[in-house]
Amino acid sequence: MRQPLLSATTCLLVMGSWLPATALAEACIIKAESDRMEIRLCQQNRSIPPNLFRTGFCKPQLAGQKTTVTFAAQCPPGAFGVCRNAHVGGMPYQQDIHYYGIESDARFLKPACERQSKGVWTSR
Repeated sequence: MRQPLLSATTCLLVMGSWLPATALAEACIIKAESDRMEIRLCQQNRSIPPNLFRTGFCKPQLAGQKTTVTFAAQCPPGAFGVCRNAHVGGMPYQQDIHYYGIESDARFLKPACERQSKGVWTSR
């Protein structure tokens, strides 16, 4: 019996090299803590140039809060809501923003998603 010329893994790697950079999944998980609150969200990149996403969009400046940023291939499950196709401040870029934590915050986050970010809100 003849062996295949390329393994399945090799084929996937070769096919992946033809995809544009924006097709590769990238997300950043942001945790912010202060004496009074804790915020956890994840930004899933849709169309932001990768370098700009890592150096600009995933570098929160929150006064008085300790922030940590972790990069992942995609946002983890368990978000109570997601703002899909959120537009970023007058730029042509889009991202999905996943929210974790206090589910009742959706009453503030949903209108902000739809009005300010021109996104589509989905709840779990």
